[in-house]
Amino acid sequence: MWEKIRIVFTIPELRRKILLTLVMLAIYRIGWQIPLPIVNRQHMTEWFKEQAKTGLGQIFEYAAIFSASQLNQATIFGLGIMPYISASIIFQLLASVYPPLEQLQKEGEAGRKKINEYTRYATVLLCLGQSWFYVNFLVRNGLIYDHFLTEGQTLSFWWQLTAVLTMTAGATFLMWLGEQIDEYGIGNGISLLIMAGILARMPAAGIRLFEPMFEQGMIQLGGQAGIDKVVVLMGLFIGVVFGVVFITLGQRRIPTQSAKHVRGRRVYGGTRQYLPLRVNQSGVMPIVFASSLLLFPSVLFSYLSHLYPTAAWLKEVEGAFHRGDGYTYNILYIALIYFFCYFWTAITFNPKDMADNLKNYGTFIPGYRPGRRTAEYLEKVMVRITYVGAGFLAFVAIVPTLISSWLHVGYDIASFYGGTSLLIAVSVAFDLVQKIDSHLVMRNYKGLLQ
Repeated sequence: MWEKIRIVFTIPELRRKILLTLVMLAIYRIGWQIPLPIVNRQHMTEWFKEQAKTGLGQIFEYAAIFSASQLNQATIFGLGIMPYISASIIFQLLASVYPPLEQLQKEGEAGRKKINEYTRYATVLLCLGQSWFYVNFLVRNGLIYDHFLTEGQTLSFWWQLTAVLTMTAGATFLMWLGEQIDEYGIGNGISLLIMAGILARMPAAGIRLFEPMFEQGMIQLGGQAGIDKVVVLMGLFIGVVFGVVFITLGQRRIPTQSAKHVRGRRVYGGTRQYLPLRVNQSGVMPIVFASSLLLFPSVLFSYLSHLYPTAAWLKEVEGAFHRGDGYTYNILYIALIYFFCYFWTAITFNPKDMADNLKNYGTFIPGYRPGRRTAEYLEKVMVRITYVGAGFLAFVAIVPTLISSWLHVGYDIASFYGGTSLLIAVSVAFDLVQKIDSHLVMRNYKGLLQ
C-alpha cells in the first residue's frame, strides 16, 4: 500500500493535482474559522447550546452537515455551499419539467456550461436572500455586539449590508473553490468541501466519547466510560461502513446484445455487454429531503406549544417529531425516504430515453423487443432495485438514532455510524480513489484498489 502511495506522488501531474486540492481545502478550513466582526461569539455559543435539542437546533445541525457551513458561529463561510447545492437541485428538477432547459441539457457540453452559468447567478441571488434573513435572525436574538446596534436595538443598514455582502462573497468564493478543484485538482470539488466539513467534526466527537474515561483516570468495563462500549462502537462502525460500501457499489447488470453489421468481408458488432443499474440510484438525496421535511413539523409545533402552553396535546405532538423520542419520527422518516427514493429515481432515470438510446445504437436486451417493451422492462427492474436501495438508505438513516438511544452516546458521535454524513464520506472517498486509479492505470500502474 505504501508503495502505491509513493507511486502516486512520483507522477508530476497527479502530485500537482493532489497538492492543489489540499491547498484549496486548507483555504476553506481557514475561512471557516474567521467570524463576522459584528457577532458576539460567546453569546452565540451559549444560545446555540440552549437550542441544541429543539427543532431549530436540529435545522442548524443538518445545515452544517449538508452545506459544510458554520451557522452557529457566523463565519465568513457561514452559508457554506448550501446555496449552490439548492440552485443545482432547482435546475436539475426544472430540467425534467421545463422544455427549454431539457433541450439545453441535451446539447452536450455547451448546454451544460450554459446551465452552470444560470446556476451561478441563482446561487448569488440565494446567497443574498439567505444571508439577509440570517443577519436579521442574529439581531432579533441579541447575538450582535451592542456597539454595532442603534438606539432602537437594530443593526444599521450599512453594517447589515456589509455582513450580507461578506457572507455572500464567502459562499461565492466557496463555489469558485469547488470549481477550481474540478478544473485543476482531483475529485469533485463541492463534494470534497462537504466531506472536509464532516471529517472536521470527528476529532471533537471522539474527544467527547473518550472524555469520561480520561476524567476517571482509568479504563474500566461497563458504565458511561466503559471500554466495552468503545469496542462495540468500533465494531458497529466497521460493519456499517462495510454495508455502505457494498450497497454503494452494488449494481444490477442487464445483459445487452449489439446487432451485427456486415461491411465487405468484415462483421462488426454482435458483442455481449452489460447495462449497469445502480442499486442506490438516488444517492443521499432521499435522506436530505426526508430529514429536512421532518424538521418543519418539529419547529411548527414547538412554536405553537410556546404560544399555547396549556395545550398538552401540542407538547405530545411536538415530542413525537423529535428525533429519537419515539417510533413516530422513525416510521415517518422511513416512509419519506421510500417516497423520495422513488421520486428522485423517477426524475433522474428515464427508461424511455434509455430504451431509445439503445435502439439508436443498434443494441437490444435479449428477449425484449426494442422500444416500448424494453422501456417497460427497464422500469420494472428499476422499481425492484429501488425498493432494495430505499431499504438500505432507511436502515443507514436510523442507525445513528438507534445507537444514540441504545448505547446512550451523543447524537454527534452516533451520526458518524450512519446517516448522510457516512454516505457522503464513503461516496466521495470512492470517487476520489477511482479518479486517482484512472491516472495510475493510464500510465500502466496498478490502481489503489487492485
